[in-house]
Amino acid sequence: MSRSSIHHTIRRRMELFITTFESVAVLLGIGVIGFWIIRTRVVPEKAIGVLSPLALEIALPSLIFVNILMNFSPQESPDWWLLPLWWLVFTALAAVLTAISMFLAKKSIRREFAITLFYQNGLFFPLGILAGMFGGDSIYLVYLFLFALFYPAFFFSTYPLFFGKKEHRLQWRKIVHPVLIATLLAVGLRYFGVQDYVPTLVISILQLLGAMSIPLVMIILGGNIYIDFHKKGTVFTTEIVKFVLLKNIVFPLVFLGVLILVRPVYSVALILLLQSAVPPVTAVPLVTERAGGNRAIVNQFVVASFVSSLVTIPVMVMLFSLLFTP
Repeated sequence: MSRSSIHHTIRRRMELFITTFESVAVLLGIGVIGFWIIRTRVVPEKAIGVLSPLALEIALPSLIFVNILMNFSPQESPDWWLLPLWWLVFTALAAVLTAISMFLAKKSIRREFAITLFYQNGLFFPLGILAGMFGGDSIYLVYLFLFALFYPAFFFSTYPLFFGKKEHRLQWRKIVHPVLIATLLAVGLRYFGVQDYVPTLVISILQLLGAMSIPLVMIILGGNIYIDFHKKGTVFTTEIVKFVLLKNIVFPLVFLGVLILVRPVYSVALILLLQSAVPPVTAVPLVTERAGGNRAIVNQFVVASFVSSLVTIPVMVMLFSLLFTP
């Protein structure tokens, strides 16, 4: 390899690192704004409960619907239906890693350790990173939405199991989530070639609503961190270090090793790597409290992982780029 080729490769890797770093920094920066908004009482604490459904049940489904409708073509991506199956593979491997890793935590907080390890921020962090890498209209965003098709329903249906609880009855509203409906509806319209019948006015409205999704979710995260900050209780420093090492470093390295062995197509490999490298889903502290767990320690895990991801995610993406090319 010539010297100019080496310089070009190094420059490309550094550009990728910087792009990923900036994408993660933007997400965390919005979270800091959310922290400040609640701290200074620009918005009352009770507003967080109102903003969450707005972000997850209106803004996010709008974003998904418009992206799939405008950027997805079943003819150009004939293997699109495999993406939810790849999610099953990812979830199964993540479950195995979680089952092994949870025994490294103190027994008193083992369930909280496990639930925070297992449920990744499967939509918003990868969405921000992929948009930063490839643009907001990239097909990679569509692949992400199809990959995570069943994730919201899975999350809300299974989290009580970590605390030995079962839902007494099926909550269809959580299973048939607006994210699932928006994804299936958009895919159906594209599959049957009737997407042009959707009025431009409707698409414009949904685009504006969808643009709110990431800012809203990160503001909610920052606000919740401030609310929990006052009742953080004992700081489990050793457990936090263990958690960050596992969640932010060990998990993505293990998945990177698996990807090297399996060698899926680049788009699938990148999404799998990002899913393994992102911090926990922002709703984990809330559902932990709802299930009777220790919300304070879960919040400590989430905050530590989010802050650490500013460095760990760009490093993992750069390692990935050494082994996989588009």
